[in-house]
Amino acid sequence: MCKVIAIANQKGGVGKTTTAVNLGIGLASEGKKVLLIDGDPQGSLTICMGHKEPDKITESLVEILDMVVNEDDIPDGFGIIHHSENVDLLPSNIGLSSVEISLVNIMSRELVLKSYVNQVKENYDYVVIDCSPSLGVMTINALACADSVLVPVQAAYLPVKGLQQLIKTIYTVQRRLNAKLEIEGILLTMVDNRTNYAKEIVLEVNDAYGKTIPVFPIEIPLSVRAAEISAVGSSIYDYDPKGKAAFAYMSLTKEVLSHGC
Repeated sequence: MCKVIAIANQKGGVGKTTTAVNLGIGLASEGKKVLLIDGDPQGSLTICMGHKEPDKITESLVEILDMVVNEDDIPDGFGIIHHSENVDLLPSNIGLSSVEISLVNIMSRELVLKSYVNQVKENYDYVVIDCSPSLGVMTINALACADSVLVPVQAAYLPVKGLQQLIKTIYTVQRRLNAKLEIEGILLTMVDNRTNYAKEIVLEVNDAYGKTIPVFPIEIPLSVRAAEISAVGSSIYDYDPKGKAAFAYMSLTKEVLSHGC
């Protein structure tokens, strides 16, 4: 049975894409079949997976959503690119911005992505969706088709303050569109435990949300090496396998696996 995980936060620069890459490839390293979906018009996940010019890709999530809206048949494997670290990628590019605008006038616009995911998820154990840094139509689509949402939050004041609106949106989607949606957990990222500031932020998140929302016991450390993976097109396990970030992301992977499908 496939589990669909959306990785979402309307704040940019909090580690969503890095988390999507390393969680997805971590799950694959544990023998799971994984599809990564790039739900961001900036194509950040696509770039991180080694495709430096996503706007030149002609088979992507953009074309698939058009097919769903027009009720066209989607050929098996259409748009899916296999990555050397044993995950599949459905890329995206700037064309997704136009699709997002056009969806506003479509009936059941929040469920277009779900229609596609339902077609392909029988081929996978996990589908991981990297959402755009917004609470727009595409992010709502991702939440509407997900079993759970993982929320990366940078260990800093402003990203933590933005959590309230995201959590409100998640619960609204749960009530109106997707009753099974759960919060997989809040993941603290870019944590510099050498500073009292970071330690205070970690405590604040646990105090404010820990009683009602899962907060992962794993913290992703501040790591230059982790930030560099977007330039090399591989995971942290391949790029810096003995580093603290690789260890943290593998611990996260095992934690997600323990939650089951």
